[in-house]
Amino acid sequence: MWDHEIRAMASTHAIIAASVFMATVLPAALVRGFSVYGTHLLWLYSVSGAVTAVSVAVFWLLGVSPPTKKHTLGYKLSRLFRSCLYFFLSCLFFHAVVVLYGAPLIEAALETFSLAVLLTSLTTLRCLCVLGPNVQAWIRVFSRHGAMSVWDTCLQITVACTLVGAWVGAFPIPLDWDRPWQVWPVSCSLGATIGFLTGLVAAPAWIHYHRKQLTYKCK
Repeated sequence: MWDHEIRAMASTHAIIAASVFMATVLPAALVRGFSVYGTHLLWLYSVSGAVTAVSVAVFWLLGVSPPTKKHTLGYKLSRLFRSCLYFFLSCLFFHAVVVLYGAPLIEAALETFSLAVLLTSLTTLRCLCVLGPNVQAWIRVFSRHGAMSVWDTCLQITVACTLVGAWVGAFPIPLDWDRPWQVWPVSCSLGATIGFLTGLVAAPAWIHYHRKQLTYKCK
């Protein structure tokens, strides 16, 4: 029943995962001294930018976002402005949450905000692409039994995997191992990225395996 959507989802996720790979490989070939550890912020923004650009392009081409009732230029500009505003507010939200969980408040403010940008690119951006700048729809999707489509279920899985990955990535930081990936926020951003990639694989696989049991309410 959901074979077409699952194939489209798997293809979309493969393209997005490839963008993460290219965002890691291309700078290493073009920028002298580039490395995930040594120039971590450059890698972090490279991945954030690549995922953002590719996700917006792919989801726009697929037409996953719910159709708008208005097609005027003013409405489209308003929708774009609200999306950018929500993206920025999400960065501030993740920054505050990470600080509350123990990240340096002043000493590494740039690193902390950069991690917030990455988390926003991997989570909030997908909400904007799939659901649009509609906070009520976001609340509905992440509530119990709130999914109304396979894309909503995919959104739940990928966001959860990303956040869990970032959380697990924080565990090695206080350990006295003196490894380069223990420098803030390397392990958290790597954990978030690995969790995100895991979610890209797990979401279509889980939906395919449970496709006969999936039932969605009408929108």
